[in-house]
Amino acid sequence: QVQLVESGGGLVQAGGSLRLSCAASGRTFSSYAMGWFRQAPGKEREFVAGISWSGGATYYGDSVKGRFTISKDNAKNTVYLQMNSLKPEDTAVYYCAAGTSVLPGRKSYEYDYWGQGTQVTVSS
Repeated sequence: QVQLVESGGGLVQAGGSLRLSCAASGRTFSSYAMGWFRQAPGKEREFVAGISWSGGATYYGDSVKGRFTISKDNAKNTVYLQMNSLKPEDTAVYYCAAGTSVLPGRKSYEYDYWGQGTQVTVSS
């Protein structure tokens, strides 16, 4: 079992930055691929970024590529999402997820554990 708790969300102006954190419980955190998803009101959950269990492979959704960076600290059982050059369309609830596959998937069903989400609001 893995429990995930996100933090770091908030209100920021367009062009600003935020760093989300996802703290995981469980001694096998290092063996999980991790992902970040987001969901805006009235929209489907969207893949944002994923990182392999080793941290050696990262993937990004097209809408955030070049602006967001995912990283993983296995010693701290934490995965991060650095978000730069934020836009109003980045406004959503951001979810952290953990999966047992070697590489991070881009679909929600590829993940086994989910956090409760953290709100990110970008004002124009």
